Amino acid sequence: MRTYLVVIDETPEARIALRFAARRAAKTGGAVELLAVIPPQEFVQWGGVQAAMEEEARLRAEALVAAAAGEIVDEAGIRPAITVRHGEPIDVVRERLDSGDPVQALVLGAAGGGPGPLVAHFAGSIAGDLPCPLMIVPGSLSDEALDRLS
Repeated sequence: MRTYLVVIDETPEARIALRFAARRAAKTGGAVELLAVIPPQEFVQWGGVQAAMEEEARLRAEALVAAAAGEIVDEAGIRPAITVRHGEPIDVVRERLDSGDPVQALVLGAAGGGPGPLVAHFAGSIAGDLPCPLMIVPGSLSDEALDRLS
């Protein structure tokens, strides 16, 4: 099955990438996997405070992914796979791509004014070594333009 991997965060361009991936998956009989990354928290001297901060970040990521999953079900009738991982975003995405579970394409949204760290990294010098195509969706696209393209 064709799986489109979308990294979900709180940015508008992530929503655009999600909509594009969901529409492509619906048209090709594929699936969507949502990947939310919980970045490492800065070290806090008191362990209880550190644990509370990490738990809050995890809950926020899970809520974000749940909302995104609801959008996909409403938009394209697809129930996505959900993955929530801790770590540096670039490392987590790379680990997922190298995990052996096939990914049809890594779908990332690009903000105006310059690429974010994921787009810059995966479209940079390692682009030729990726195990799947990289799809970069411009964050400036309207829903209508996105519908025409996907």
